[in-house]
Amino acid sequence: MKTFFISTFFVVLIGAIYFGFMRKYETYEYEVLESFDEFEIRSYRSALFTEVEIASDNYKSASSQGFRILAGYIFGGNEKDESIAMTTPVAMELSDSITMRFLVPAEYSKTTLPNPNDKRIVFKEQPAKIVAAIQFSGWANDQKIDKYKSKLAQALKKEGLAHSSTFTFLGYNAPYDPVNRRNEVIVELIDYQK
Repeated sequence: MKTFFISTFFVVLIGAIYFGFMRKYETYEYEVLESFDEFEIRSYRSALFTEVEIASDNYKSASSQGFRILAGYIFGGNEKDESIAMTTPVAMELSDSITMRFLVPAEYSKTTLPNPNDKRIVFKEQPAKIVAAIQFSGWANDQKIDKYKSKLAQALKKEGLAHSSTFTFLGYNAPYDPVNRRNEVIVELIDYQK
């Protein structure tokens, strides 16, 4: 147990140093198609992600566990002991379990990524999609995420926009970063026509 806490501490410390000093990360790019008062509609192209599924529907425990696993992989926990650049945002698909995702830097493909030491990590291509996104600041928690999921669903209903039932939380800041925190909840739209 002591070894677990020590290794977790070092992964978080390395992550903090990495996030703190390497501010220019590759990001999951999108195009804004339409803006509303409370949300915007975006188009994302297909992209490759590393991901891990956590058997929890609790943001706090799933984010800590998922980040530790995926950060361990990109900080060298792979067959080549290779460091892979951090990207933004960290995505968490919200369901009965939570799937955390890191965008794979563009220089890699499924065939060039080193295999993870942790077999829970998989590589998955996310298809191109059109989503609705709502943004909020401050520290994220289960209550805030639920509040903005509900707010987004109500705004989409008001506009007559159909959406899937799976929401995703996007976090853009390092866990310790106290200012200018950017958080989003997104959901894929069904048959969107501008």
